Amino acid sequence: MLESFRRFAFGSLAILVLGASVAIADTTIVDVQVYPPDVHLSTKVDLQRFIVVATRKDGVTLDVTAAASVKVVDPNLCKLDKNVLTPVADGQTALEVEYQGFKAASTITVKDAVVDRPVSFQLDIMPVLLRAGCNTGSCHGAARGKDGFRLSLFGFDPQGDYFRITREIGARRINLASPKDSLLIEKSIGAVPHTGGKRFAADSEYNATLLRWLEAGAVNDPGPTPAVLGVDLYPPSAVLEGEGATQQFIAVARYADGTDRDITSLVNFMTNNDNSAPISVDGLVTAASRGEAFIMARFETHTVGNQVLVLPKDLQYTAPEVTGNYVDQLVGDKLRKVRLLPSGLCTDEQFLRRATIDITGKLPTEEEYHAFMNDADPTKREKLVDRLLGQKEFSEIWAMKWSELLMIKSTNQVSVKSAFLYSSWLTDKIATNVPLDKMVQELLSASGGTFKNPPTNYYQIERDTLKVSENVAQVFMGIRTQCAQCHNHPFDRWTMDDYYGFAAFFSQIGRKQAEDEREQIVFNSGGGDVRHPVGNRVMKPKFLGGIEPELNGMDRREALAKWLTSTDNPYFATSVANRVWSHFFCKGIVEPIDDIRVSNPASNPELFNELGKKLVEYNYDFKRLVRDICTSQTYQRSTERNESNMTDERNFAHGNVRRIPAEMLLDCICQVTDAQDKFNGLPLGSRAVQIANGQTSNYFLTTFGRAPRDTVCACEAKTEPTLSQALHMLNGSTIQGKIGAGQVVKKLLDAGKTPPEVIEALYIRALSRKPTAEETERLLAVVGQAENPQLGLEDCFWAILNSREFLFNH
Repeated sequence: MLESFRRFAFGSLAILVLGASVAIADTTIVDVQVYPPDVHLSTKVDLQRFIVVATRKDGVTLDVTAAASVKVVDPNLCKLDKNVLTPVADGQTALEVEYQGFKAASTITVKDAVVDRPVSFQLDIMPVLLRAGCNTGSCHGAARGKDGFRLSLFGFDPQGDYFRITREIGARRINLASPKDSLLIEKSIGAVPHTGGKRFAADSEYNATLLRWLEAGAVNDPGPTPAVLGVDLYPPSAVLEGEGATQQFIAVARYADGTDRDITSLVNFMTNNDNSAPISVDGLVTAASRGEAFIMARFETHTVGNQVLVLPKDLQYTAPEVTGNYVDQLVGDKLRKVRLLPSGLCTDEQFLRRATIDITGKLPTEEEYHAFMNDADPTKREKLVDRLLGQKEFSEIWAMKWSELLMIKSTNQVSVKSAFLYSSWLTDKIATNVPLDKMVQELLSASGGTFKNPPTNYYQIERDTLKVSENVAQVFMGIRTQCAQCHNHPFDRWTMDDYYGFAAFFSQIGRKQAEDEREQIVFNSGGGDVRHPVGNRVMKPKFLGGIEPELNGMDRREALAKWLTSTDNPYFATSVANRVWSHFFCKGIVEPIDDIRVSNPASNPELFNELGKKLVEYNYDFKRLVRDICTSQTYQRSTERNESNMTDERNFAHGNVRRIPAEMLLDCICQVTDAQDKFNGLPLGSRAVQIANGQTSNYFLTTFGRAPRDTVCACEAKTEPTLSQALHMLNGSTIQGKIGAGQVVKKLLDAGKTPPEVIEALYIRALSRKPTAEETERLLAVVGQAENPQLGLEDCFWAILNSREFLFNH
């Protein structure tokens, strides 16, 4: 009997791909660009590679470097050899390219063309070690090194590495009398046995660089070297068509002294999708299977990346017309790039149930169902969203979600009263629509008693300075800094200096006992520092990716809170907007939503940034952002997939079937069965989303993945189906007990409804739709076999509540 419930009822849906016309891609060239757009050559050992990229009308890009006509306007200043420029004499000229009638140019500036720059340990040798993989975690960069030789992981300690190479074991690693006989040389070129094998050839530029340094006496840099301000990766993006299509990437470093440097041969190239866009060690991408990839280049502490799309050859596609708000426009732009057709809109019944659960955590009532379905207003969906946003249940859901991130629960440090007051403060802020930036500022700068000023409990739940800084970065910026505690982040820009500089904002938090032993007082102690583990130097407070602020005796946390929520910080607004988006799609634009980094790019960068801009424009009233999302056609799309988007999981071309979160699911069960629950510390009938203390739970909530609030990770709240969940729904006391306690079927029968009318009412209450004729017929047969109609209808009710259609939001 349950088989009829093991499906979703989507109604009739015209699948766009069946009615879409097809067209052969337009291969006309519409643009040609040369990269880099500006070339700076300094010293006679400098060089610069360039690439020429043509773009077709259909968006496909072509690497036409070898086919383009190229010339240097003044060859007396710069020499051209294939796609490499080298300096000849000081001055300024231009590189001109032409392809199929399209022209482009790069400016060339040559300075100090006859100067021979001495080899530098930090600028030349360290990049060679990184490129060769010598200081990775699997080689000498491991905590204990490899084969008696240790380097700092990814080169976070250049001076320590210099000492270990040149001084640690006398003349064994370097031989200044005969540089080519140095172990550093012999092992790297495979002349003697080496666990890591041959790292490069004897005639390579890497070996030549090492030999130059050794022949010059293996000297250390006389002083600080120019810092790398940034790395540019070209081209900015690529769209490759057909297996085997290629695109060369080049990288340029920008230094603090104003110079540029071609580092294509020194960076570590990586791809996050080898199946679609594998990349060679020299930066050549070769198209494979259809998909999207992110090409990354790492140099020193900098990791940058660009998007590559790979499309099938001669794919027939006609982009549908895009209507709707800015969300739809930006999602539509991405769908056109990847040649996907969106699913159609969901039915009114599906939208009513989907939006009501997502926005309020409840099911629509029978009265709300009939009112919505009988409403002929074409804007009724927008009106529904506005009505739901005005209900207190919206605030309760988001108070619960923020409580999870802030780990609100009673512990040995936080009393039950403190946890309750903290949760009440948070709920009040959200219910009264206090802007998120103001709420976060008040939270992070809070001082006083944990009873009198509840947000001070934030510094009681976690008391370790380093953990506090990690939590702030992860919750409010979506950045996981933990890797940078011991070494520079391998896949992001964050260094150990960044990590300990950020932690310094929380080094002067004081705590003392209040008169009530359950209460603590949090205050600014005015003293306390964080020291860097390498060198033991005191770290000045520094914003992540920002400056070292002038504090002038003010509370460090206040300075951080103001910067964190300001437009100077590019991470706060986009991170919050990404969390909001994830709630309605069960997937962030950056996923995981609290792991925003260069090597984990947004699936739609334009949408990601625009949502952040809108949140700032709305003065952090995230309710307005929710309205934008829920009234978009993207949110309203059916979960029914078409042939085009069948395998898409990144571009929001269709709706997603989502397990209802634990608290909301229990509330829906209580609502539909008219049975109330009792939670510790709350009156009878309170909703599960209102539970203030993370320590309060029951078997149902734990089984269905309620967040234990042990960490700030968004992954703590789980919605993956499990066998335990299925067994509890089928055999546990929750469903059967609430059906008996609520007496819904009896009430409907007592009201004079016939069995078919009761079945229809149960469907509307639980699934927000009417049953089909076939479903009604099968259920009536079950009712007829029962001892009496009430028992039979209660069996039907039990089956409905155990269906996947009830447990999932679709």
